[in-house]
Amino acid sequence: MGFLDKMFGSDKTNGNEEAKAINWNTLHDLSDLENVVADSQEKATVIFKHSTRCSISRMALKQFENEYNLGDSASLYFLDLIAHRDVSNEIATKFGVEHQSPQLIVIKNGKAVFSSTHSDIDAAKLESFV
Repeated sequence: MGFLDKMFGSDKTNGNEEAKAINWNTLHDLSDLENVVADSQEKATVIFKHSTRCSISRMALKQFENEYNLGDSASLYFLDLIAHRDVSNEIATKFGVEHQSPQLIVIKNGKAVFSSTHSDIDAAKLESFV
């Protein structure tokens, strides 16, 4: 794997790596936040806010996807905040979390219980919420 692939991620795997696929629920409009709140009543719900224009955001997303190993024990939501800035703004208002990008927010029982940004995004930290 080349330097840039290590830094920004690659869709290729060598024989020693297993490709991980995360089943993201995509947030497209404000009504999708109702699903976030409903899911958070049953289990930890995670929102990953991603900027498609930012290489740091891409790197954080790839790292999260490579490290995530909790299966279906959490509901995972993905937001392209460039395409859906209104949803990003509503997340900040609804859950009382200042907008950042990239950003990982954990919702339980309809309330934000954890937020991390940039290099502090760590899939292992989610274990304490599931």
